[in-house]
Amino acid sequence: MEMGKTEGVKILTGEPEKALVRLSIPMMISNLTFTLYNFADGAWVSGLGAEALSAIGIFLPIFMMFMSLSMGLGVGAGSAVSRRIGAEDKSGADNTAVHAYLMALAIGFVITLSYLKLEDILSLIGAEGAVLDLALTYSRIIILGSIFLVFINVSFGILNGEGNAKRAMYANVSGLLLNILLDPILIYALNLRIAGAAYASVISMIFSSLLVLYWTFFNSKTYVDPYLSKFSLNRAIVYDILRVGIPSAFSMLAMSLSLVFLNAMIVKVSSQDGIAVFTSAWRIVQFGFIPLFGFASAETAVIGSAFGARNINKLERAYRYGIKTGVKIEIILVAFFILLSPYLALFFTYSENSARIYDMLVETMRVFPIFLVFTPFGILTVSLFQGIGKGERGLAITLLRTFIFQLTLAFLLGFLLNLSFRGILYGIVAGNILASLVAFAWGMRTISHLKSVYGYRY
Repeated sequence: MEMGKTEGVKILTGEPEKALVRLSIPMMISNLTFTLYNFADGAWVSGLGAEALSAIGIFLPIFMMFMSLSMGLGVGAGSAVSRRIGAEDKSGADNTAVHAYLMALAIGFVITLSYLKLEDILSLIGAEGAVLDLALTYSRIIILGSIFLVFINVSFGILNGEGNAKRAMYANVSGLLLNILLDPILIYALNLRIAGAAYASVISMIFSSLLVLYWTFFNSKTYVDPYLSKFSLNRAIVYDILRVGIPSAFSMLAMSLSLVFLNAMIVKVSSQDGIAVFTSAWRIVQFGFIPLFGFASAETAVIGSAFGARNINKLERAYRYGIKTGVKIEIILVAFFILLSPYLALFFTYSENSARIYDMLVETMRVFPIFLVFTPFGILTVSLFQGIGKGERGLAITLLRTFIFQLTLAFLLGFLLNLSFRGILYGIVAGNILASLVAFAWGMRTISHLKSVYGYRY
């Protein structure tokens, strides 16, 4: 296949603003569907009672760790593929994809091993009694299907890296819609209860994986050809993937670990109901990340391609346009969340067992979303660093946000100033805002440096 033949590659290497829009829209649809799934999954499980909702909330940080490893590898692979496409190195892109899939097998095996110590892990982070039993039932099923989780996230990274965002969207959306459909059937109709939610998730991952396998190996719908015959062990490729993938994974792991600490803080000041409120509010706020993650994924690919071609003009245009558009969208979404918080909270408090957290959830939703307005400055700067192959800088931004600012301020306001749950909430908001502004300053300084090294090519 000659360079530039696929529609995705033509979009990827074209005008950066148009590329961002055309690539981000399918990614936004994928993110919207994923968020709807999380929302629906939480809503269906909440019908089983606050204990079941808390059980999923307790497992959420662990699941995010698994997602971190698989998505980090996908981001690293996508960045490496897009830079080789920008440099017009088709064989290098193919070989990079094969390396990524072999690494995915290893990570899937490591995740599966966590099954052996799962009860100890859940107990360590605060699960006990009925919540522990429910969390074990749910999480054991998810872990046994983890190989599909890794495969599909690496596949999405490669598809996005080659500008084939539509295929990634089709596979993702179809699997998630299947999940949403299966939830009420398995949870209630077949009376599998919380196990039904887990089975629905695993089945959807298997379905999405089969679609990607078909397109890649049997239907020639992708640009990159990850056949073993194209594999040639290359330490430089491994390093290239890991230099972005490991920091990306650790960035997401840092977010997961910060949630573990935040959950522990919340349990100390407001019991397990506080976790139910926080995780439910987080499910709602996740809708605000949909456009940001769409732009972020598209920006990594577009910036990677531009950097591979050493076109710093296109790189900067993509960065600025993504932030400008993201801020405008978030202002609208935050206003929506705050104004409709009394109605949004009903999705998680409709049962008799969960109604007691309604007032606390509404109050939380009137404060929690505010940080989203500033988030584009941070998220899209991380994408900038991933696109140019400097993933360690993205990790630094995440550590600054999660541990230095977010956890420190949450502890200070929640415990030292004795503001309890509200203080933790204010600390999360303030920490995210401060870190985003610092990240933007670093991003602009990096672009200035790239101009001095490579020039400002038009």
